Amino acid sequence: MDLEEQYDKIFRYCYFKIYDKQLSQDITQETFLRFYSRGLALDGNSKLPYLYTIARNLCVDEFRKKPAACLDDIGDNIGEEAACDTSAEWIDRLALRTAMARLPQEERELLFLRYVNEISVTAICRITGISRFAVYRRLSKAVKHLKDELRKEGFSE
Repeated sequence: MDLEEQYDKIFRYCYFKIYDKQLSQDITQETFLRFYSRGLALDGNSKLPYLYTIARNLCVDEFRKKPAACLDDIGDNIGEEAACDTSAEWIDRLALRTAMARLPQEERELLFLRYVNEISVTAICRITGISRFAVYRRLSKAVKHLKDELRKEGFSE
């Protein structure tokens, strides 16, 4: 398992949860420090859920520290991303981000884990503590909700 790839995925996961680049880097670093301080190694997918659990708990701790007014600022950090994209790509990204923001937090997290970080369903079960059947059902529901939200934005299948 590639350490850099997992590090990037944990960073994206943290950024997805708290929308702060510097804080996400700090939490990612802390995640790996705690993981390795237990004498564990990334020698396959068996330890991956534990790594995400550490990151998730650190993000939740940080989330609890933030004032409620800061939690809705989902689009604050898209300026630096937008500078590299063409205007059409930027509009698509913004529409997707807006549609995702309308989904419940649990659905956003499942979609992110499965389709952005490409985590296996088995690992998602371990991370979230829900059954395999429930993960499939909730993912299906989340995809349907996302498609509905994108249709409202003017996108078609």
